[in-house]
Amino acid sequence: MNTALWIITGLLTAVFLFSGFGKLFVPREKMAAMADAARWVLDFNPGTLKAIGALEILGAAGLTLPALLGIAPILVPLAAGGLALIMTGAAIVRIRRGETKAAMGDGGYLALTAFVAIGRFALEPFTG
Repeated sequence: MNTALWIITGLLTAVFLFSGFGKLFVPREKMAAMADAARWVLDFNPGTLKAIGALEILGAAGLTLPALLGIAPILVPLAAGGLALIMTGAAIVRIRRGETKAAMGDGGYLALTAFVAIGRFALEPFTG
């Protein structure tokens, strides 16, 4: 279980770092032009997108750094829970926009972040 949690955590960290940096540094209009699934960014102002990106980066750091450094590893499941909340919001936005396939992808990330949160809180915690 510990190995599975670490693998999923590593993958989620990469995904959220990539996504977060994109929201921070890629202009909204350019991001919307990349794919139809990215047009949701036009529903939000640039400041909101930057805030979401910053939260994703902080969440990604919180998934791995506390455990790797041995400093407050309880932050790992808390970060996973926070990212699960972000993905809940993402899925809601997709459903409202009628983007069913993208909503299912966001739901997959939601399930993975929830799995890490539950796994590190109850199944395989770092302490105790």
